[in-house]
Amino acid sequence: MSGLRDPSYGSSRVPRIALGGFFIECNRWSPSTPAEGFRRGLDAGGGALLDELRSPATPLKGDSLGFVAAMDQTGPWELVPLRMACAEPGGPVDHAFFESFCANLEARLKLAGPVDGLFLSLHGAALTTREDDPDGLLLTRLRARLGPSVPIVAVMGLHANVSARMSDSLSALVAYRTHPHVDLFARGQEAARLLRGMLMEGPGVVERVQLPLVTSSSSQLIAPGTVCADLVDQGQKAVGGDILNVSLCGGFALADAVKCGVTVSVTARAGQRDAARALALRLAAQVWSARERFTSRLTSLPDGVAAARAAGRGEGPPVMLADVGDDPGAGGGGNTLDLLQALVAAGVERTVLGMFTDPALARHAHAVGVGGTFEAHFNQVRSGAFAQPWRHRAQVLALGDGRFFARRGLVQGTQREMGSCALLQVGGVQVAVISQRQQLMDPAQLEVLGVDLAQVRVLVAKGRRHFRAAFEGFANPKDILEVDCPGVTTPNLRALTWTRLPRPVFPIDEDAIWEPSAV
Repeated sequence: MSGLRDPSYGSSRVPRIALGGFFIECNRWSPSTPAEGFRRGLDAGGGALLDELRSPATPLKGDSLGFVAAMDQTGPWELVPLRMACAEPGGPVDHAFFESFCANLEARLKLAGPVDGLFLSLHGAALTTREDDPDGLLLTRLRARLGPSVPIVAVMGLHANVSARMSDSLSALVAYRTHPHVDLFARGQEAARLLRGMLMEGPGVVERVQLPLVTSSSSQLIAPGTVCADLVDQGQKAVGGDILNVSLCGGFALADAVKCGVTVSVTARAGQRDAARALALRLAAQVWSARERFTSRLTSLPDGVAAARAAGRGEGPPVMLADVGDDPGAGGGGNTLDLLQALVAAGVERTVLGMFTDPALARHAHAVGVGGTFEAHFNQVRSGAFAQPWRHRAQVLALGDGRFFARRGLVQGTQREMGSCALLQVGGVQVAVISQRQQLMDPAQLEVLGVDLAQVRVLVAKGRRHFRAAFEGFANPKDILEVDCPGVTTPNLRALTWTRLPRPVFPIDEDAIWEPSAV
């Protein structure tokens, strides 16, 4: 009988598996994330979490759904829903909120009574306003409560910064193997299979090797011929027998923490720690030898605008421009103007930009009404070092409440919200303005505002990678250009002032060295 369909079902022969998670990717240069950020995303526990797992349009990450589905398929079990908190990428989490979350999760676990296993959905690159490794702190506390004999299995993002505290507390670490991330459901299923095995054989062991290597998300694309694809393939060839999982985590350098860096994590059966360690070192050596291939290749702003001008006039193929310096999916505000201003000044045509976050501008557009023209004041309320105020005449083309059902890519099959939104005509560019910050990740975000993508020649994304899965086919891969614009998510790592990142580290420091024998 399914643990999801009947959470009260259980006996001494039915494993009781707890489920929870804490999911956020934190950028050191972004404004801090308050408790409200999680309430806008997802924060559910107990029965409310169970309802989300049952919902056909939940905002839950696919790894949790895949885990539950695979557990249902592989035998009876009792689901013990703890608490899941998820927020959009942003700055360090308010530490008081994180502490209250941990205490609540532990209290729920104690109240639930003995469990046979624990599944966690984590990103792995969280920060708080006082703690650089909250993932490790949470896992350490849960391990202390459960003891050494209860398997703890976690699914993490490809960009996780994996600390020793994290790997030492886990029985299995399963990281995404795609970028754009389209395999969350499959990784949840894999986690369930590993946990089922460990219920019979005992907890596994996790060994990790961290390299003095940081890479931008832009260089972590997993597609044929990319360095990440080649290295992930090498890792998967080593899985089998006593080796249960190999996870390459490219890390999230913008967290600017001591644990930042590319890591190789190997999960092995109980008693096989030496084998896991040897394999992790061997694979880490392969990553290190390929470090030069992680260099980001960006398009200059003038070249990106020139390509857009040609495409808009029908003198070149359709193009997609990624504003990689202002990716809400990595903590960007979604409100820098460098690329938009350049496109408007160049007179580009048949161009759509999404998603520009400016609640005040969206409210103003709603007050004006469809068809009206007004002096649009971008960033009137919120501005900063990279997001300056700007005025330009605009026409309101469409208005909406921001609700959409995603059908492709990272958020496929989920009900989402953008808040009050508007489509504005600014020169030759249609700008999708939203109130709830998020990256461009699904065609429905534009379609609910009446955008006909068949008529668009230039699509501009506030984002770096995930739009690729959602808009596959809009432009040839060679015509998807990552434009070098300023912002808190810049791939130009040498341009940032680091305070906690361990040094020397490649490529910021060309003299960085690593020797397997020294680890």
